[in-house]
Amino acid sequence: MTEQPTEGRAPEASEDAAAKPIPQRKNGLTAAVSEELDENMRQGWADTERHELEPIPQAAHTARRRAELSARFPGELLVVPAGNPKVRANDTHYPFRPSSDYLYLTGDQTEDGVLLLEPSEDGGHRALAYLRPRSNRENGEFWLDGHGELWDGRRNSLTENERLLGLPCRDVHTLERRLREATGPIRLLRGYDEGVEAALRDKVTAERDEEFRVFLSEQRLVKDEFEIAELRYACEATARGFEDVVRNLDKAVATSERYIEGTFFLRARVEGNAVGYGTICAAGEHATIMHWVRNDGDVRPGELLLFDAGVETNNFYTADLTRTLPIDGTFTPFQRRIYDAVYAAQEAGIAAVKPGAAYRDFHDAAQRVLAEHLVSWGLFGDRTVDEVFELGLHRRWTLTGTGHMLGLDVHDCAVARTETYVNGTLEPGMVLTVEPGLYFQADDLTVPAEYRGIGIRIEDDILVTEDGNESLSSALPRRADEIEDWMARLRA
Repeated sequence: MTEQPTEGRAPEASEDAAAKPIPQRKNGLTAAVSEELDENMRQGWADTERHELEPIPQAAHTARRRAELSARFPGELLVVPAGNPKVRANDTHYPFRPSSDYLYLTGDQTEDGVLLLEPSEDGGHRALAYLRPRSNRENGEFWLDGHGELWDGRRNSLTENERLLGLPCRDVHTLERRLREATGPIRLLRGYDEGVEAALRDKVTAERDEEFRVFLSEQRLVKDEFEIAELRYACEATARGFEDVVRNLDKAVATSERYIEGTFFLRARVEGNAVGYGTICAAGEHATIMHWVRNDGDVRPGELLLFDAGVETNNFYTADLTRTLPIDGTFTPFQRRIYDAVYAAQEAGIAAVKPGAAYRDFHDAAQRVLAEHLVSWGLFGDRTVDEVFELGLHRRWTLTGTGHMLGLDVHDCAVARTETYVNGTLEPGMVLTVEPGLYFQADDLTVPAEYRGIGIRIEDDILVTEDGNESLSSALPRRADEIEDWMARLRA
């Protein structure tokens, strides 16, 4: 990786701003810029402005979403930052990912952006996107600053972004003054831009900003047609990634779980932006660890692989699917016995997903089926299913909830109020996971030895429809015999 040429990030300037010097790195290998080189670098560049741009596909949806937000907070200045790049080590950064609320309201994916909804006299709002402009060529920022366009790539001009996003765009370098001069009630989405928070420190309150954050989260509970199409594609691409994994399981046996992780990541990068969360490649007893992401264990025939992964689309919507696979292609009778119990629980959970149902219904339905199986296996002595379920004793081996909302975040709408989420009612357009599991730890002496070290989860992404539900991940088989046949075909 080439070393960047400046000491940190230099102040940027808009295209029409006065030239400012760009500092050189104290430990740089190149000499100071001569006047001749400076003059040379200012000249001879073609005009690359793009004039025939069409709005991005979600522009009509983002406009409607902003209108809904405006109606909820009339007369208030609303501030939603995209966020800033985060340092990974020294002068390298993590790949940038905008805040989900900013994405939802703008469709813009660039760093340092900020959406302002400014109150208007008619009681509504005027939306403005404050974005980074093209790199300045007069002061050398485009090639001397380590985040200039010759280093990080061409940025859209503000005019181009106006065409793409369908809203007015301003230079983000003018935002601080705008915020410091702001009066009246203001609400800020906190946690993404320290500079914005500093400019508004004495103008906002934690209580009002938390109310704002909660509304933004709840606004995303019901997906529109654009979002559903994105999630459908994410599931289809993820299914192809699972097929890749099955085809390459033999190579993973010769290496480690990381071969599986890398196999799926290739598909995620080719068909989307990346993976939507840390991939879980859990072979053998690692399958009993809920969030096993080290992925450095052995992959052994005769054991199971719990594989939990999702492709994130180029618009940042993610799938979240899990299958538990026999590494050599065939379940043992005992593995199938536990797998069938989890499958039955998932069937009950999916059947409970329908409009008008309580959100908790699918969890309760799946958990009760698991409790019934655990009781029938004699793991609770003479206790009844009702006793076990009421006391929650089954949770020793089921551990967690049976699902969650899905969308721009893998655990979407996470700060919604309890009364609108887990105590709420399902509506058409909601998308959630249904993912029951059984996890018998390798050192659990309360179960017979043959159970220990077995973890099984089955997870699908379910859309609530007007008359029931639709599995967006139906391309992947679920029943034990279907899994075996599918694996045999792919490995033939």
